[in-house]
Amino acid sequence: MTLAAAARCERRDGYTAIESYAAIGDGRTVALVASDGSIDWLCLPDLDSASVFGGMLDARRGGHFALAPQDPFTVERRYLPDTNVLETTFSTGAGVARVTDAMLLPDGELTPGRELARKIDGVSGSVEFHWRVEPRFGYGGRRTTIGLRAGVPMASAGGDAMAVCSWDAGEPIRGADAIEGRFATAAGSSALIALAVAHQEPLVLPPRRDVERRLRSTVAFWQRWAGERNYQGPWRDAVMRSALALKLLFHASSGAIAAAATTSLPEALGGERNWDYRFSWVRDSAFTLEALQRLGVLEEARAFFWWMLHASQLTHPRLQVLYRLDGGTRAVERTLPLEGYRRSSPVRVGNGAADQMQLDIYGELLQAAWLYAGNGDGLDADTGRRLAEMADLVCHIWRQPDSGIWEVRNQPGHFTHSKMLCWVALDRAAKLAEAGRIPDRAGRWRQEAAAVQAFVEANCWSEHKQSYVRAVGSDELDAALLFAALMGYEDPDRRLSKTIDAIRRELCEGPLVRRYSAEDGLSGAEGAFLTCSFWLVDALARDGRVDDAIPLMEELLALANDVGLYAEEIDADTGRFQGNFPQGLVHLALINAAVTIAEADKP
Repeated sequence: MTLAAAARCERRDGYTAIESYAAIGDGRTVALVASDGSIDWLCLPDLDSASVFGGMLDARRGGHFALAPQDPFTVERRYLPDTNVLETTFSTGAGVARVTDAMLLPDGELTPGRELARKIDGVSGSVEFHWRVEPRFGYGGRRTTIGLRAGVPMASAGGDAMAVCSWDAGEPIRGADAIEGRFATAAGSSALIALAVAHQEPLVLPPRRDVERRLRSTVAFWQRWAGERNYQGPWRDAVMRSALALKLLFHASSGAIAAAATTSLPEALGGERNWDYRFSWVRDSAFTLEALQRLGVLEEARAFFWWMLHASQLTHPRLQVLYRLDGGTRAVERTLPLEGYRRSSPVRVGNGAADQMQLDIYGELLQAAWLYAGNGDGLDADTGRRLAEMADLVCHIWRQPDSGIWEVRNQPGHFTHSKMLCWVALDRAAKLAEAGRIPDRAGRWRQEAAAVQAFVEANCWSEHKQSYVRAVGSDELDAALLFAALMGYEDPDRRLSKTIDAIRRELCEGPLVRRYSAEDGLSGAEGAFLTCSFWLVDALARDGRVDDAIPLMEELLALANDVGLYAEEIDADTGRFQGNFPQGLVHLALINAAVTIAEADKP
């Protein structure tokens, strides 16, 4: 046990480091388990619902499910191989015990209920455990009643109910606002605690044998799913962990993929950059399709593509920046009366970026359609018509200012990346038309694409910096330009290659890349953006600089937490995670960077 690993168990004012968490989930919601055994985040019934355990955002009022030895302990943990089932080994002076945590997958088809299981096995000696379930429904804002049903303690608030079923885990004690118990393990002993949850549905109390059977079948499901992936290139363990992390963010009920499992984890402690990422962004669509197709995750790729098309019907031909996981368009941003992670407020739910104009998203969606069609999948006539109408819209709106990929909260501008992605949108539409996949207005789209490119080359290039700049009239750089390189913007005189060099000079701190250095309408700073760091790896490899990409990739992989997960950002000085967690776009970028290097290394 290293000192660094031991430090993960420390809490300050009730909070532990973001990197101390691991994620478990069932395709509908995600729970975050700290290395000291406390589940401090769980939204029910779905990932974008209100929290019932929200201790990450308010240690006193948010609620949690604590499970830990009573004596001082050290921790080692891992995911069971090729699964999203977490195994934590606690060692005390008196013994060793192992906790297995999982959100259980239901038998057969999806059912309304949710189940979380915690199995505690004695390994050696004896370990005294204490557990405490403190549900706080509705982000802690609803009154919770503790009662008893058929001899089983339960918590309820309105139409939500949670049964705390336990076996060989001590006699449950009901308090005014919590349910708790104490027990001791011995070598070969096995205890089990299961939370059975219902939302406006009958609450089912499961017998132990059914919980244990579902735990075994959950392990088998994840291993079967991982075994169907076809990646055999370098860094396979990291790629598979990223694929499994992304699978947690897929919303099985709709096909959407959430950007992250949390809301309002701060990009800087004490700052205001705290956002709700439990939505699906059009911005991520092409990158998602590419990563999933490269790994052979074709069922989820198809589901996500068609979900995105169905969601966008509500705003057609205009695209909204983000959509709810059920395809809805409302994402009203509001603040909650919670203190925030380590007193970083405000705590927000909803996201005001939904109302912004972001021109780049048309390029990403049409690139996704191009990838989808190029993989042999068909586009029906109605879908082809809709894609053509989106391209027509781009012809009309590309000259307008927008808020850019980073959703800045100051005045809109003419962002270089946005214009480049408008070119991508029109180029891909023309290619789809020429391939007979959508109505043919390729002549018009290519003419307008040439106008976009002429604008970019005349207004967005700095001779002094030998780089594209962030926006018209700016002399600053933007790591989003790396993404434009990955999307295949065609530049003259290898200008994007020169831009990669400029970004390395001005925005890099070691292996880490900052998004930009310009004013964005918000106070305070942010950490290095891990997605951009993996974009740099990918861009270098696509630019033929694999020898530069490989050592950078190695450095970035070393920055994952002990179970292979990443948050949105990282503090370049301390290595501490910042922002929402786990962050889907980072894991997508990792997958694509690894596969690009693997393909570049092929003879």
